[in-house]
Amino acid sequence: MAAMSTAAPAPSFAPLLRHGLWLAVALSMGAAVSLGITRFAYALLLPPMRADLAWSYTLAGAMNTVNALGYLLGALATPLLLRRLAPGTLLVAGSVLATVFMGLCGFFVDAVPLLVQRLLAGVASALVFVCGGLLAARLGAQQPGRSGLLLGLYYGGTGWGISLSAVLVPAVLAAAPGPHPWAWAWAWWALALACVAATLVLLWPARALQALAAPAAVSAQPASGSMRWAAFAPALLGYGLFGVGYIGYMTFVVALLREQGASGAAVTWFYALLGLAVVLSSRIWAGLLDRSRGGQALALLNGLLGVATVLPALTSAWPVVLASGLLFGAVFLSVVASTTALVRHNLPQALWASGISAFTIVFAAGQIVGPTVVGWIADGPGGLARGLVFSACALWVGAVVASRQKPLVSA
Repeated sequence: MAAMSTAAPAPSFAPLLRHGLWLAVALSMGAAVSLGITRFAYALLLPPMRADLAWSYTLAGAMNTVNALGYLLGALATPLLLRRLAPGTLLVAGSVLATVFMGLCGFFVDAVPLLVQRLLAGVASALVFVCGGLLAARLGAQQPGRSGLLLGLYYGGTGWGISLSAVLVPAVLAAAPGPHPWAWAWAWWALALACVAATLVLLWPARALQALAAPAAVSAQPASGSMRWAAFAPALLGYGLFGVGYIGYMTFVVALLREQGASGAAVTWFYALLGLAVVLSSRIWAGLLDRSRGGQALALLNGLLGVATVLPALTSAWPVVLASGLLFGAVFLSVVASTTALVRHNLPQALWASGISAFTIVFAAGQIVGPTVVGWIADGPGGLARGLVFSACALWVGAVVASRQKPLVSA
């Protein structure tokens, strides 16, 4: 007769498996807050703020540069905070802080306090994005057959934030009441309320997925060491160049469309459809993320993104511009998902947090460079169009570099 085991029964993940897709969708509200609203809604607010406050393109770009600096600081702090706090707890706390800092942006008109608010919002959004990506990766590990889809659903949540911002910001700007002289302040407050709603949705997956944190923590062995950055050097450099290139487009494309004479309705449709394309990208690239063990996915997606970025710089023809937005939306968050998939395929689960944080750090470093450089270029001859050409070139170089990433032999 077999001896009876005295070990505690393993936790059952059956409820997580049953609700996996819905958990990923709810978790995607973290991406909606951290990038879709906190980062990318600024592109819609840039034209009226620049007009009211007499900003140069360099200063306008600096607003997203300091946001990216905060994102870098948050990415560096996240692994340290995860030693003390569960990822679900840190996810919700970061979302609450991002919401507060978004709302505070509506109370200032001087550049310095606005820069500080954008910096702090970046710190908070990094906490949300890294922890959400970690929980999405752990959820995917329970369902290997559709892990790429689950990761895509999480990162695709950025699209919900973009689309909501595209509809909400113009409506608020048009309906903003007096006596406040700056209508864009009301838009910041409306976006903060949207973040409140998204944070409430996050409470469910943050609590439900806490059960997945324990096995990962218990499985960590001293011999597992730490992530070897050199082993991922091509992917890290390619991803850093992605950060340099994509953020120029997302910061300035709306301003460029306005310069080219696009109507307010056209800009709303452009940005809303870009956001919906982000959501759909989770299905488009799921198979690629599941199959790619090296840098193939990152290289392909970077190359496509470069094409999407350069199109508005070459022509103002509306069908081409709209195609640019759709292609950009269908690709750019899948680049982010591809790095999480790369970490999941090549590292033990105990190192996923440090792996995701490493990619988030180089992502943030690239975003620090991109907006200010593109803004500086845009203030000179050639304007915003030349700035987007620079962004496209950075993406193409990133594609070439990422193609050199091989799967780790020990995977």
